[in-house]
Amino acid sequence: MHGFADRADAGRRLAALLEADPPADAVVLGLPRGGVPVAAEVARALGAPLDVLVVRKVGVPWQPELAMGAVGEEDAAVRNPDVVRAAGVDAQTLRGAERRERTEVERRAGLFRGGRAPEPLAGRTALIVDDGIATGATVRAACAIARARGAARVVVAVPVAPPEALEELRAGPDPDADEVVCLEAPEDFMAVGMHYVDFRQTPDEEVVRILTAGR
Repeated sequence: MHGFADRADAGRRLAALLEADPPADAVVLGLPRGGVPVAAEVARALGAPLDVLVVRKVGVPWQPELAMGAVGEEDAAVRNPDVVRAAGVDAQTLRGAERRERTEVERRAGLFRGGRAPEPLAGRTALIVDDGIATGATVRAACAIARARGAARVVVAVPVAPPEALEELRAGPDPDADEVVCLEAPEDFMAVGMHYVDFRQTPDEEVVRILTAGR
């Protein structure tokens, strides 16, 4: 089932939902790479500043698509203990994988921002946007970064996600996100890409172009 033509279409539809009750003093933070074209549409509709929040999934070495955690700027790290256990990944392997992804986080942050400082979040609403959620590890790391930067409120907005991932973001007395906005949460969710007609990878240069235009 294809719910969205492409990421721009998903972004426009997500923006229409957010415009009904826009978050106050928001900074729109796209998760590169695929979340940036979605975030650009949201930022444009809300008249809000656009920035990136660089996070990287830490995949199981022999099954890279399976997230055992995520790392990001500000030394943020989130682990999925169930996946680590089920995959039989030892502590040394996990640390090595996290170290490799941290190097890539630093490279991408430098590339995407072009040496500029991140958009200040202190006392503002961090509106974190991705093209969808699979396990939730990367978006949870993004929430941790936004909190570390002093965001007064953290809102996650995505076109599609499995219901259990959304529930996890909202769960507990100290939730990752203060609010979660999602257009589609199918019970039979399998993969984010299945909900798009065009789900081609977003190249680095496209991210840079979108961010430059957004400024």
